[in-house]
Amino acid sequence: MGNSASNLFTIQALQRQSQQLLPIITQELVAQHFSEIVHQRIAQQSTEQTQDEHAQVVKTQDIKTQNIDNTYFQGLTRARHPQFGQVIIKWQLSADAYPISPDLTHEAEVLAAVNALSRIKNNAIAPLLLAHHCVNVQILEQPCKLVILVIPYYPNGSLVSQLTASKHPSLTASQKHHFIMQSACLIANLHQAGWLHNDIKPSNILLDSSFDDALLDSADTSSTMPNLLLTDFALAERLNELKEASHAGTPAYLASERWQGQGTTVQSDIYAFGITMYEILAGRRPFQVSANSNDKLKAWAIQHCQQPIPKLSSEYSRYQCMVDKALAKRVERRYRNMEEVLIDLTLLNNR
Repeated sequence: MGNSASNLFTIQALQRQSQQLLPIITQELVAQHFSEIVHQRIAQQSTEQTQDEHAQVVKTQDIKTQNIDNTYFQGLTRARHPQFGQVIIKWQLSADAYPISPDLTHEAEVLAAVNALSRIKNNAIAPLLLAHHCVNVQILEQPCKLVILVIPYYPNGSLVSQLTASKHPSLTASQKHHFIMQSACLIANLHQAGWLHNDIKPSNILLDSSFDDALLDSADTSSTMPNLLLTDFALAERLNELKEASHAGTPAYLASERWQGQGTTVQSDIYAFGITMYEILAGRRPFQVSANSNDKLKAWAIQHCQQPIPKLSSEYSRYQCMVDKALAKRVERRYRNMEEVLIDLTLLNNR
């Protein structure tokens, strides 16, 4: 009960702060020629806190602030721009007196690098970086910095939208295989470009084209299935750089070695892909943690490090060996790279 009351108090404080912050951010975006502005999400983090579980997030439909201390705010806003059309704006706001999280600037740098390689190879991996800059704003007479990152808006959302209880049952085996194959290709291309993603999951895989129900009934799905794109590169790291051990990422997709204090590797991305592959096939994650758990991080660690890999239904049993190899508890038993994954997926498709 104590935790619930504390969380409720924090969320209510965030709602009060949002009521003052969002109009000022809106005003700044209007000055930069954005219109039809809809704030979709806002989160508050302490500069002393770096893990996702410390963030407090509120949907802005009912957002209703005080002063900005050693905290920074992150938001997601939809808008229209005369040059770019419909866009998604990621933003961060912090007081000048406190260091802002480098996540958004880092993500912009990764997107720019990946976009450049994609243009050379004519093979899109991620959304286009349309704009990225920092502006000075005043919040309650306090100088602040607003960092924004602009990418195209994808009306069909992410892959997670296709895995809901209402939509997943209507997906055919070939459509699921398409999603798995395209996701694997994206991750392989990202690794070849020299980057680890470190937060692979369905909500970070965008549907790049229309997914019309009528088209899905077509016998030839190869020409109607949407292309996919990776998004959210806040945790991305270069492959050739030394990785520090941390639990940064999404606990439901975090490899066993990460819970044991090891840094990120190609194999930790492969593990997250294995969770995603299982989720696409089964419509649920292979490991679950109770919402009432007193220590969710410990519960997730036990699931990933100790629990056996669940079996797929007989309909998808041919994927079981791949799932087992992608989710192997020991790194040396896991796929060495995504090229090996793609070879096995191609062999499955040709059977």
